[in-house]
Amino acid sequence: MKLPRASTVIASVFGIGYFEFAPGTIMSAIAVPLAILIALRGGGAMGVLSASLIALVLGVLACADHVRETKRDDPPECVIDELAGQWLACAFCILSFGGLVPASHISLPLFFLAFVLFRLFDIWKPWPVSWADRNIKGGLGVMTDDMIAGLMAGVLVALARYFFAF
Repeated sequence: MKLPRASTVIASVFGIGYFEFAPGTIMSAIAVPLAILIALRGGGAMGVLSASLIALVLGVLACADHVRETKRDDPPECVIDELAGQWLACAFCILSFGGLVPASHISLPLFFLAFVLFRLFDIWKPWPVSWADRNIKGGLGVMTDDMIAGLMAGVLVALARYFFAF
């Protein structure tokens, strides 16, 4: 039995990317409770934001190698981009922005909103997500469109927190 490349294991997040049905959505659905766990046990909003950035760096490196090996621009099994982007969106559920948007508790409806908005932007690919998807190649390209989708979702989540006091 041949062992998979380390980059493939990381890019597919331990094989989640090889699920037959909607691997990106499954990865996002797994990422949300992990974000809540990180927030509760690993440093709050900054812990989730840091985890997103760590996943981004690992993802760029792993996906660059995986893209080179498979000779495909954005292989569907690369789901570390969904992990990083979803965590970025989730970080906005609890970031306080210097007290401008108080974060006194974990709001499950906000995390659900972050999930829905991130998946919407990741699948629909409005500008600038679509621009990044078309124009940035390699491992950075795999990761960038999802990080932009996560940022867009996160901004809308923060606005919902501010205006609707979630």
